[in-house]
Amino acid sequence: MAADIEHLEEQARRCRVEIVKMVHRAQAGHPGGSLSEIDLLVALYGGILNVRPDDPDWSDRDRFILSKGHASPGMYAILAEHGFITHADLETYRVKGGVCQGHVDMKWCPGVDFSAGSLGMGLSFGLGCALAARLDGSERRAWVMLGDGEVQEGSVWEAAMAAKHHNVSNLKAIVDVNRIQNDDFCVEQMEVHDLEAMWASFGWQVFSVDGHDMSAVVGALMAVASYDKGPAVLLAHTVKGKGVSYMEDNPSFHGAAPNDEQFARAMVELGEVAA
Repeated sequence: MAADIEHLEEQARRCRVEIVKMVHRAQAGHPGGSLSEIDLLVALYGGILNVRPDDPDWSDRDRFILSKGHASPGMYAILAEHGFITHADLETYRVKGGVCQGHVDMKWCPGVDFSAGSLGMGLSFGLGCALAARLDGSERRAWVMLGDGEVQEGSVWEAAMAAKHHNVSNLKAIVDVNRIQNDDFCVEQMEVHDLEAMWASFGWQVFSVDGHDMSAVVGALMAVASYDKGPAVLLAHTVKGKGVSYMEDNPSFHGAAPNDEQFARAMVELGEVAA
C-alpha cells in the first residue's frame, strides 16, 4: 500500500508540473484551484473511478463532472497521465481549436463528461446522470467536484435537496475547500459558514479529509464510494496553489499565470529541475 501511495504522490507531482507549464505557456488560466484539487483527482482516477481510457465513451462508465470547470489544467493533467489524451495535447491548452479548452468541454476532450461554464451547474447535471443510471439498471456512479466558493450558488442546494429526496446513493460529491474564490478569500466574499452542518442538514452523509494527505484521501474516497444509503459528500480541506510557495493561499493566483521568473522558481519547487 505504501508503494501505491508513493506512486500516486509522484503522479500528483508530475501533474502539478504540467498544470504550471500549461498556464505559463498560455499566459492565462487558473492554476490555484488546479493545484489544490490535483491530489483528489489523482486518487480518484487511481482506481476508484470506473472508467476505460481506451474506450472513453463506454456507456457504463462512472461519470466525473468537474463543476468548477475553470480548474481544467488539473483535469487535463490527470487525463494525460491515464492516456485519455496525450501529453502533447496539453500544449493545446487555451489554443483555438485545441483539445484542451480553457474550461473543460466534452465536445473537445476525450474523458470529459461535462462542459463547464457558469458555476453551480455541475451537481444538478450529476444528479441527472445518477438518476439515468438508476433508470438503466446500471451500477455506474456520478462524481461531482465543486469549489467551496461555488457552493454560494443556490442551484447547488436545490440539487442537494433533490438528491436526498430521491435518495440517490450513486451520486458522490467532492468539495475542494481551499477557502479562496475569484477575488478574495471566501469568508470575505460570501461566508458559507459550517459546510459540514449545511450538507448534513440537507440529508447528505458527510466525510472530511486533509485533501493533501494521499493515504487519507484514498481512504476517504473509498468510504464515499461504498456509502449506499443516500448521497454522500467529501469535504476536502486543501490549500489553493498547493506545491508552489508563492501561489499557496494567494488569491492573486486564482486566475493568473506566472511570469518567466516565477515559472522557473515553480519548476525548482516542484522538483522538476535542480536549484
